[in-house]
Amino acid sequence: MSLNDPLAAVLSVIQNAELRAKREITTKSNSTLIRTVLDIMTAQGYLGGYEVIPDSKGDLLKIKIDGKINKVGVIKPRFQIKKGSFERFEKRYLPARGFGILIISTNQGLMTHEEAKEKGIGGTLVSYCY
Repeated sequence: MSLNDPLAAVLSVIQNAELRAKREITTKSNSTLIRTVLDIMTAQGYLGGYEVIPDSKGDLLKIKIDGKINKVGVIKPRFQIKKGSFERFEKRYLPARGFGILIISTNQGLMTHEEAKEKGIGGTLVSYCY
């Protein structure tokens, strides 16, 4: 069985583990996109980090949860966002101004919406976390 959206599956597992007050999860879904999103969430303080565990069938991800996530998810469809229209999507996906992050795929890589505002670039919405 193949997953349609592995990033959505991993973020759903993180959300469910957060609701159940688990401190650690292990998932088989592992890609560069997933690891980069987890890196951003770790840098922003939402996760405690992750480690890659080698396995004969493919690497596993062991994710440490700090208990600081209220909600996390992917944005479907992946809307295109211009450099001046961040506020519209902040209102839609985040509960308040300055609370939470939108993760955006740009031509300079994945970054938060705040970094994209500073650099003056747009991109494609990938996920949100608060």
